[in-house]
Amino acid sequence: MIGNLAIVLFDGLAFGMLLFVLSVGLSVTLGLMNFVNLAHGAFAMLGGYATVVATRELGLPFLWSLPVAFIVAALVSVAFERTLFRRLYRAGELNQVLFTIGLVFVAAASAAYVFGTAQQPIELPEFLRGVTEFAGFRFGSYRIFLIVVALVITGLLVLGLEYTRFGAQVRAAVDNQRAAQGLGIDVDSVFAMTFALGSGLAGLGGALAIEMVGLDPSFGFHYLVYMMIVVSVGGLGSIAGSFVAASLLGVADVAGKYFVPELGAFMIYLVMVVILFMRPQGLIGKR
Repeated sequence: MIGNLAIVLFDGLAFGMLLFVLSVGLSVTLGLMNFVNLAHGAFAMLGGYATVVATRELGLPFLWSLPVAFIVAALVSVAFERTLFRRLYRAGELNQVLFTIGLVFVAAASAAYVFGTAQQPIELPEFLRGVTEFAGFRFGSYRIFLIVVALVITGLLVLGLEYTRFGAQVRAAVDNQRAAQGLGIDVDSVFAMTFALGSGLAGLGGALAIEMVGLDPSFGFHYLVYMMIVVSVGGLGSIAGSFVAASLLGVADVAGKYFVPELGAFMIYLVMVVILFMRPQGLIGKR
């Protein structure tokens, strides 16, 4: 029983870290920029397919394909931000939702046309395929890798957005654009870089997700729901909140499927409802 519990907790934490990497970019754009970007799932899917192309067609090792996924998603998102999204910054939430969810439909159809509807396999390096034994338990090496990556990203984001000049510029531009421009801050560039950061992290999450949950044209729709749940439960504008929420929801989802299989995937929604009923602003929401 103890062994099963340890494995469930570990697998749940690994799944939670994957959810965190996928959703933390949405927390940046939605929580810091006040922009409802439902196309975030499409950028995650784009990163996944960029990794598939980089490893299968270009012959890059898996680890080298991860920065490729980040860069491709970031660059494409900047192009969209410059030409389309910035027109919606002052629009209502409904306009933002309708436009960005439409982009997800376009992305899904484009992916199905180019890559087909089948799952896309990927080849991992040898050291990520096996298991690691610790204290008599066997843990998947790739899941350990996911946890380490998520912890590194969390540390870098907290340092970058809370304790640097760029983070202060982002917060100033969101709170009062006119005042920020009066202080010499290039608000357009700050928003573009912030959007690129959020979407690049989505692309990285999509690349990391291939081995664990698979990749097909419906990825942008299916995991967008999980991303929205993590951001809602964690609280808008809180990196730490997204981290805690992703960890809790990942463990709850895996534990529910293992110990209460009749509930299936409903457990994550049940946890969300209970938390938001008690704390509507989220676990560590700033507003």
